[in-house]
Amino acid sequence: MTRLAEESSFDRPVPGMALTAELGGRPWQNPPQYTNIDEVLDFYVDRMSSEEFIDQAVDILEMGVPVTMLANTMQLANVMEGLHTVDTGTLALPVIMEMLMMLGDSANIEYTSGLDNPSTLSSKNPTRKSLVAKAASRYKDVLDEADFEPSEDADEEELDEEEEEVIEPSGLMARRG
Repeated sequence: MTRLAEESSFDRPVPGMALTAELGGRPWQNPPQYTNIDEVLDFYVDRMSSEEFIDQAVDILEMGVPVTMLANTMQLANVMEGLHTVDTGTLALPVIMEMLMMLGDSANIEYTSGLDNPSTLSSKNPTRKSLVAKAASRYKDVLDEADFEPSEDADEEELDEEEEEVIEPSGLMARRG
Protein backbone atom coordinates (compact mmCIF):
# COMPACT_ATOMS: atom_id res chain seq x y z
CA MET A 1 0.00 0.00 0.00
CA THR A 2 1.35 3.37 -0.91
CA ARG A 3 1.73 6.20 1.51
CA LEU A 4 -0.97 8.23 -0.28
CA ALA A 5 -3.50 5.40 0.10
CA GLU A 6 -2.72 5.09 3.83
CA GLU A 7 -3.27 8.80 4.46
CA SER A 8 -6.53 9.02 2.51
CA SER A 9 -8.08 6.03 4.31
CA PHE A 10 -7.85 7.90 7.64
CA ASP A 11 -9.01 11.21 6.22
CA ARG A 12 -12.73 10.43 6.48
CA PRO A 13 -15.56 11.33 8.86
CA VAL A 14 -16.16 9.05 11.80
CA PRO A 15 -19.37 6.96 11.48
CA GLY A 16 -22.22 8.77 13.24
CA MET A 17 -20.45 12.11 13.08
CA ALA A 18 -23.40 13.70 11.27
CA LEU A 19 -25.71 12.69 14.12
CA THR A 20 -23.91 14.79 16.71
CA ALA A 21 -23.44 18.49 17.21
CA GLU A 22 -21.41 20.49 19.65
CA LEU A 23 -23.15 21.65 22.80
CA GLY A 24 -24.81 24.96 22.02
CA GLY A 25 -24.68 24.27 18.30
CA ARG A 26 -28.45 24.02 18.04
CA PRO A 27 -30.78 27.02 18.53
CA TRP A 28 -32.76 25.35 21.34
CA GLN A 29 -29.54 24.73 23.29
CA ASN A 30 -28.89 28.45 23.65
CA PRO A 31 -30.76 30.94 25.86
CA PRO A 32 -34.13 31.84 24.31
CA GLN A 33 -34.82 35.18 22.67
CA TYR A 34 -38.02 35.70 24.69
CA THR A 35 -37.70 34.75 28.34
CA ASN A 36 -41.06 35.48 29.96
CA ILE A 37 -44.67 34.80 29.01
CA ASP A 38 -45.46 38.46 28.25
CA GLU A 39 -42.69 38.65 25.64
CA VAL A 40 -43.80 35.34 24.10
CA LEU A 41 -47.43 36.47 23.89
CA ASP A 42 -46.40 39.78 22.33
CA PHE A 43 -44.40 37.85 19.72
CA TYR A 44 -47.36 35.63 18.82
CA VAL A 45 -49.91 38.45 18.75
CA ASP A 46 -47.67 40.50 16.43
CA ARG A 47 -46.93 37.53 14.19
CA MET A 48 -50.53 36.34 14.00
CA SER A 49 -51.78 39.83 13.10
CA SER A 50 -50.00 39.90 9.74
CA GLU A 51 -52.05 39.44 6.55
CA GLU A 52 -49.74 36.68 5.31
CA PHE A 53 -50.21 34.64 8.48
CA ILE A 54 -53.98 35.14 8.48
CA ASP A 55 -54.27 33.87 4.90
CA GLN A 56 -52.13 30.81 5.62
CA ALA A 57 -53.91 30.00 8.89
CA VAL A 58 -57.36 30.24 7.29
CA ASP A 59 -56.24 27.93 4.47
CA ILE A 60 -54.91 25.39 6.97
CA LEU A 61 -58.06 25.52 9.09
CA GLU A 62 -60.21 25.04 5.98
CA MET A 63 -58.29 21.84 5.24
CA GLY A 64 -59.58 20.38 8.48
CA VAL A 65 -56.40 20.61 10.57
CA PRO A 66 -57.45 20.92 14.23
CA VAL A 67 -56.66 24.17 16.01
CA THR A 68 -54.79 22.28 18.73
CA MET A 69 -52.47 20.66 16.20
CA LEU A 70 -51.75 23.94 14.44
CA ALA A 71 -51.06 25.76 17.72
CA ASN A 72 -48.76 22.98 18.97
CA THR A 73 -46.87 22.93 15.68
CA MET A 74 -46.36 26.69 15.77
CA GLN A 75 -45.06 26.81 19.31
CA LEU A 76 -42.79 23.76 18.94
CA ALA A 77 -41.29 25.18 15.73
CA ASN A 78 -40.48 28.39 17.60
CA VAL A 79 -38.95 26.40 20.47
CA MET A 80 -36.70 24.65 17.96
CA GLU A 81 -35.70 28.03 16.52
CA GLY A 82 -34.69 29.17 19.99
CA LEU A 83 -37.31 31.93 20.29
CA HIS A 84 -38.74 30.69 23.61
CA THR A 85 -38.67 27.68 25.91
CA VAL A 86 -41.10 24.77 25.94
CA ASP A 87 -42.52 26.03 29.24
CA THR A 88 -43.42 29.49 27.98
CA GLY A 89 -44.73 27.99 24.73
CA THR A 90 -47.04 25.69 26.66
CA LEU A 91 -48.29 28.62 28.72
CA ALA A 92 -48.97 30.57 25.51
CA LEU A 93 -50.96 27.74 23.86
CA PRO A 94 -54.42 28.84 25.08
CA VAL A 95 -53.89 32.35 23.70
CA ILE A 96 -52.58 30.98 20.39
CA MET A 97 -55.59 28.67 20.11
CA GLU A 98 -58.05 31.45 20.91
CA MET A 99 -56.50 33.66 18.24
CA LEU A 100 -56.65 30.84 15.66
CA MET A 101 -60.31 30.19 16.51
CA MET A 102 -61.01 33.92 16.22
CA LEU A 103 -59.42 33.89 12.75
CA GLY A 104 -61.59 30.93 11.76
CA ASP A 105 -64.74 32.61 13.07
CA SER A 106 -63.96 35.89 11.31
CA ALA A 107 -63.41 34.00 8.02
CA ASN A 108 -66.76 32.17 8.48
CA ILE A 109 -65.21 28.72 8.13
CA GLU A 110 -66.02 25.55 10.00
CA TYR A 111 -62.93 24.41 11.84
CA THR A 112 -62.13 21.63 14.27
CA SER A 113 -60.91 22.79 17.66
CA GLY A 114 -59.38 19.44 18.57
CA LEU A 115 -60.72 19.79 22.10
CA ASP A 116 -63.83 17.67 21.53
CA ASN A 117 -64.18 14.22 23.01
CA PRO A 118 -63.42 11.72 20.21
CA SER A 119 -66.52 9.65 21.03
CA THR A 120 -68.87 12.64 20.66
CA LEU A 121 -66.98 13.86 17.60
CA SER A 122 -67.58 10.58 15.78
CA SER A 123 -71.29 10.66 16.58
CA LYS A 124 -71.62 14.23 15.19
CA ASN A 125 -69.67 13.67 12.00
CA PRO A 126 -68.99 10.00 11.25
CA THR A 127 -67.03 10.69 8.07
CA ARG A 128 -64.81 13.73 8.03
CA LYS A 129 -64.66 15.43 4.68
CA SER A 130 -61.00 15.65 3.85
CA LEU A 131 -59.59 17.11 0.66
CA VAL A 132 -59.33 13.65 -0.85
CA ALA A 133 -62.96 12.88 -0.02
CA LYS A 134 -64.06 16.19 -1.52
CA ALA A 135 -62.10 15.50 -4.71
CA ALA A 136 -63.50 11.97 -4.91
CA SER A 137 -67.05 13.25 -4.55
CA ARG A 138 -66.50 15.57 -7.52
CA TYR A 139 -65.54 12.63 -9.73
CA LYS A 140 -68.10 10.17 -8.37
CA ASP A 141 -70.25 10.41 -11.50
CA VAL A 142 -67.25 9.70 -13.71
CA LEU A 143 -66.36 6.65 -11.62
CA ASP A 144 -69.95 5.37 -11.69
CA GLU A 145 -70.02 5.54 -15.49
CA ALA A 146 -66.62 3.90 -15.93
CA ASP A 147 -66.53 0.32 -17.23
CA PHE A 148 -64.55 -1.89 -14.91
CA GLU A 149 -65.33 -5.19 -16.66
CA PRO A 150 -62.23 -7.35 -17.14
CA SER A 151 -61.20 -8.01 -20.71
CA GLU A 152 -60.97 -11.47 -22.32
CA ASP A 153 -57.17 -11.23 -22.28
CA ALA A 154 -57.24 -11.12 -18.49
CA ASP A 155 -59.12 -14.46 -18.36
CA GLU A 156 -56.49 -16.10 -20.58
CA GLU A 157 -53.67 -14.81 -18.36
CA GLU A 158 -55.35 -16.30 -15.28
CA LEU A 159 -55.61 -19.70 -17.00
CA ASP A 160 -51.92 -19.57 -17.99
CA GLU A 161 -50.93 -18.86 -14.39
CA GLU A 162 -52.98 -21.81 -13.09
CA GLU A 163 -51.38 -24.21 -15.59
CA GLU A 164 -47.84 -23.44 -14.44
CA GLU A 165 -46.25 -26.23 -12.45
CA VAL A 166 -45.55 -25.73 -8.81
CA ILE A 167 -41.87 -26.36 -8.17
CA GLU A 168 -41.28 -27.95 -4.79
CA PRO A 169 -38.24 -26.70 -2.89
CA SER A 170 -35.44 -29.19 -2.54
CA GLY A 171 -32.10 -29.17 -0.90
CA LEU A 172 -30.62 -29.18 2.55
CA MET A 173 -32.80 -26.38 3.98
CA ALA A 174 -36.11 -27.39 2.31
CA ARG A 175 -39.04 -28.22 4.57
CA ARG A 176 -40.10 -31.79 4.73
CA GLY A 177 -43.74 -32.57 4.98
